[in-house]
Amino acid sequence: MSGLDWPGLMRAGMHGLGLKPRDFWALTPAELALMLGREAGRPPLSRARLAELARKWPDRAAPGEPLEG
Repeated sequence: MSGLDWPGLMRAGMHGLGLKPRDFWALTPAELALMLGREAGRPPLSRARLAELARKWPDRAAPGEPLEG
């Protein structure tokens, strides 16, 4: 059985990231992993993947506001 290293995660979150206990416990495991620089099993975001995401979901200005860029 492989469990989570709660003492290690708490040290990383509260000491390393400076989170307050209530903020640490409010995070999902995925959010904590992202904050610690670890995305569960996902490779780092590449330029090609970023370009693909930008094409799929382009930025849009709010109604009446110009899109900067």
